[in-house]
Parts: sequence; C-alpha cells; structure tokens
Amino acid sequence: MGRSSLQIDVECYAGHRGEETPRRFVLDGRTIEVAEVVDRWLAPEHRYFKLRDTRGSIWILRHDTRLGRWELIMYEAATAAGYQRSG
Repeated sequence: MGRSSLQIDVECYAGHRGEETPRRFVLDGRTIEVAEVVDRWLAPEHRYFKLRDTRGSIWILRHDTRLGRWELIMYEAATAAGYQRSG
C-alpha cells in the first residue's frame, strides 16, 4: 500500500544558485503563503520542503524532479500559543 499525496500548484523563487524554493502554493483554490522554510532535504528523485505558513501551520511538499510535479505530503494545523487563528 503506497502513501497518499495530493498534487498542488507551487510558485517558487529561484535563488542565486538556481534552486527553486516554494514561496506560495495553491490548494483547492486557496493560496497558502510560505512564511518560512523550516527544513529541506533530498532523495534520489525528489526534493522535500518543510514549510511554515503565515498562520503557523506546517506543510511538507515534495517535488518530483523527474516529472516536475509538486505534491502535498503532510499538513499540521497551527496550535502553538504563539499563533492565533482568526475567525
């Protein structure tokens, strides 16, 4: 049984080394702004990014370098005392 993932649209910034870093992504028509890249790591055919959005939620995105496709791997809603939810 394989892991489930969700394909998403990602807007990136290419730094001085040409590496693409996610700045925002679209999920179900909603744009998520990236506040911080918490971590990043490489696998043979994928690049992973652990991100914090502007509300404090954590996301892990995977970029399939061979197919040029982005996928959402994990989401954790903000619950830390330092972040307040509106609404």
